[in-house]
Amino acid sequence: MTLDDLYATILSRKEADPSSSWTAQLLAKGPEKCAEKFGEEAVEAIIEAVKNDRAGLTSEAADVLYHLLVMLAARDVPLSDVLDELARRQSTSGIAEKAARK
Repeated sequence: MTLDDLYATILSRKEADPSSSWTAQLLAKGPEKCAEKFGEEAVEAIIEAVKNDRAGLTSEAADVLYHLLVMLAARDVPLSDVLDELARRQSTSGIAEKAARK
């Protein structure tokens, strides 16, 4: 599965009956709840990384990616916009990019 595949599945659930899928339920609760769930999953991934639990981190990273895409969908931000931003940054060093934000 690619991130594009997962994002397409998430988008297809936006208009689905919330009783039919977890994604539809989450999206029906609104962007704020989607952001909250993303934050919870990110913290869980951090905990697994600190514990050096490879399997736990792998599982939580999958949750983080899923919930990030749900959060983007809830705010109508296309995954392609995020990927375009990453591509734009690729030609700039991380140090220079961070300095340009100031």
